[in-house]
Amino acid sequence: MSEIFDELRAALWSVWHRRWLAVAVAWGVCLLGWLVIAMIPNTYESKARVYVDVEDVLSKQLGIAGDGKEEITRVRQTLSSAKNLEKVITSTRLGEGVTGRGALDALIAQLDKKVKVTSEQDNLFEITAEIGRSDLSDAENAVLARDVVQKLLDILREEHVAGNRASISSAIADLEKQLEERKRELEAAEQRRLAFEARYPDLAGGSESLSSKVAQARADLRAVDADLAAAESALAAISGQLANTPRTLAGGPQATGPKAALQQAQTQLAELRARGLTDSHPDVVSATRQVALLAKQAAAAGEDAGGTPNPAYSSLLAIRTERQASVDALQARRAALQSDFAALMASQASEPAVAAEANRISRDYDVLRQNYDKLLQDREALRTRGEVEDKASQFRFDVIQDPTVPRKPAAPNRPLLLFGVLIVGLGAGAGVAWGMGQLRSSFATPQKLERAFDLPVIGAISLTLSDAARALEKKRLHQFAGACAGLVGVFVILVAIEIVSVGTIA
Repeated sequence: MSEIFDELRAALWSVWHRRWLAVAVAWGVCLLGWLVIAMIPNTYESKARVYVDVEDVLSKQLGIAGDGKEEITRVRQTLSSAKNLEKVITSTRLGEGVTGRGALDALIAQLDKKVKVTSEQDNLFEITAEIGRSDLSDAENAVLARDVVQKLLDILREEHVAGNRASISSAIADLEKQLEERKRELEAAEQRRLAFEARYPDLAGGSESLSSKVAQARADLRAVDADLAAAESALAAISGQLANTPRTLAGGPQATGPKAALQQAQTQLAELRARGLTDSHPDVVSATRQVALLAKQAAAAGEDAGGTPNPAYSSLLAIRTERQASVDALQARRAALQSDFAALMASQASEPAVAAEANRISRDYDVLRQNYDKLLQDREALRTRGEVEDKASQFRFDVIQDPTVPRKPAAPNRPLLLFGVLIVGLGAGAGVAWGMGQLRSSFATPQKLERAFDLPVIGAISLTLSDAARALEKKRLHQFAGACAGLVGVFVILVAIEIVSVGTIA
């Protein structure tokens, strides 16, 4: 940190030691910079704000309203085009003295940079023009900026209101020509179609009907196959459930047969044992023998011997019968569709060349008919739109802010530039003084001398001035302060002149 402080102190001493050089350089740089700034012409900016309205109630009711975004894009792209800028130049003072085409193109390129059309919102535009010609006075530049913006507004009104109707008339004429051509082609195609249908009545309307029938039969056959597969799957599922469901239920108040008797005997045996009788008790021995005998009889009688009918089995059997009937009906339907499909394929393959010709004639006629109908609708829509715009133009705009003569220049910011030149001049003077100090082999501090020679410095002798030298030094300080104050005073005078001159413009 001490080294940085020493370097700073050495730099300040070097600048102070050559302060007259610094002041001289600062005066030179400031005077030169202020002279350059004085030669820069003032640029005046005029602006106007325009609201573009492309919505029309009557056009919306009739269904012929144009695309608003298209019109807005057209405004943004064409307002500052080279063609319109040329009109601005030739109708204002910008075109004075311009004779050759090259000079006009150069002026158009310059104006293109100075004219801006910005979109603040979808329908709100701001037109800005900046004019600053050195051969014109400030008042003339301000008026010229206003005239440029006003001319752009006039061009907007001329081209996008009156020109819109002209474009509609041109479009209708083009559609009329196209309709005549399509009409002749459509009549020729209709004659070919009538002649073909007279030779082949079965293919009236083209082979599209036969092809559509084949396609429909193929689709129906696929649908029946899908339904048949689903029905067979459902039948297989219900058949599996039916196979695992018993037809009768053992037990119950209405149960009869060996199984019912066996169940009753097993119940009696369980009751005897529940009473605490052992297996050697006579009643238990008798009941056990009876259970064994009935078990043999039930096994010999089979599964369905006796018991109550199972209602679930009956319900599943009815469902299976119904699904079997559905499968049979779908199979019959599939057989009929296969027969019809085979007949259609045979009819289509019997005369392939005739079918292809019918298909081509029908397709050509349909395409021409669709194109003709579309062109006819477009023509009627444009004709109706043109009639509507004769009474109420679809494209309107409102000038929200009229262009005015600017009172103050938009550029350059002279006070700021003058202050910047002052700072640059002071910095340049200090930099030159410091640079001259670096070129000479002198040492401002003992520490710097020690670092330069790597030797210890025993001491430093201070400067002692006589009374006459002090008086001379004081006089020089006053002169230096006067030079600095004079530089700042010139800056203040220039800023004051700029403020007064701006206040008196226009």
